[in-house]
Amino acid sequence: MVQKLHSNPEYKCRFPQLGPFNHWVRSPKDNKYNCVAFALGEDERPWWPSSQAGFYWPEGVPEEETLDAFIAAFATEGYVPCDGGAPESGYEKIVLYALAGNNPKHAAKQLPNGKWISKLGLEEDIEHTLPALDGPGYGTPVRFFKRPVRPAQT
Repeated sequence: MVQKLHSNPEYKCRFPQLGPFNHWVRSPKDNKYNCVAFALGEDERPWWPSSQAGFYWPEGVPEEETLDAFIAAFATEGYVPCDGGAPESGYEKIVLYALAGNNPKHAAKQLPNGKWISKLGLEEDIEHTLPALDGPGYGTPVRFFKRPVRPAQT
């Protein structure tokens, strides 16, 4: 794990809770994928309900930025809503952040140690505490999802 602290001044406005002791940069900037793709384990294309070229969204899922659309999209990858972010043996979890309760903005995945890992848009991947990203950038965690841990790919 890279132990370099995030120093982008723009993030202080978008993520006022992000501080030197609640996150760590894990990888350099990469514009091939975004937070939703990263949370779902994909690093070759961004996921978002957008008609803009280059974005992927599952066929048959409404192309809209709503909780219902994201719940349906995550279901295509085997995720179901669950009660919270406490680690559960045998499951992997993701969380959806939203503004005003129903405007999805970000997804993160849980590490086995209970911390979270996120792709900040098309920027770096960071390890963080759950509340570290609270603020006007992504809102707050509004829904948790889980699926059984999948066997490692070889």
